[in-house]
Amino acid sequence: MNHLQKLFIAIQFLTRLPMPAKFQRSWSMEDLRESVHMFPLVGVLVGLAACLVYVAAVSLNLPSVVATILAVATQILMTGALHEDGLADVCDGFGGGHTIEQKLAIMRDSRLGTYGAIGLILGLALRLAAIVHLADHGDVWFVVTGLIAAATLSRAAMPLAMLFMPQARSEGLAASAGKPRQSKSFASAALGGVAVFLCLPPVEATIVIVVSTVSAALFLDLSRRQIGGITGDVLGGLQQVLDILVLVIAAALVRPA
Repeated sequence: MNHLQKLFIAIQFLTRLPMPAKFQRSWSMEDLRESVHMFPLVGVLVGLAACLVYVAAVSLNLPSVVATILAVATQILMTGALHEDGLADVCDGFGGGHTIEQKLAIMRDSRLGTYGAIGLILGLALRLAAIVHLADHGDVWFVVTGLIAAATLSRAAMPLAMLFMPQARSEGLAASAGKPRQSKSFASAALGGVAVFLCLPPVEATIVIVVSTVSAALFLDLSRRQIGGITGDVLGGLQQVLDILVLVIAAALVRPA
């Protein structure tokens, strides 16, 4: 496979974007493992789409709150709420189960529970509030760079989790995908780091990467203690936690324009 084919595999895996027929292909989990270094580029794509919608809404003199909601809705539509669903399942499983078996069973249940609903509401509220703060205390550029940095770094961390964490199940998405090569996982992390430094000033970028690294390690350790490792839902939850965290940190560090 060439790099373009790997990018399209990553897009097909992480989004619900319709692909032109000539780019569609059936791919295996081995193909996916060879494509994980493209995850950050999918984040760039998702972030850019949200930015375009945000800028268009602002250009139409819509309030920043409305523009923010439309931008976040664009991300959710592009991914089919894949990662939000993972976060909700993690909240339900970790909060509602007493044993590992119960937690895993709850996470596999398609129904949304109280913990999952609360997690989704709080997660969306934090994302929206952070973006609105970036707009109100900076300018459109602050929102653009924040959205791209968050979407990219949060997806860049997923291959590292796949590499270093044990599987909580012997079957399922994460187990089927398996462990990617170290070179692919580290390439993903490097791309995510570069994107953050391109989007944010050096000091702010360093703070974002350090805090995100520590937070990701804590989240994954929590998953290890709760269910013994990771699942596809945990990877989705990790993406959401880091996306929210990057936006919140950027909002906390924004300097008035």
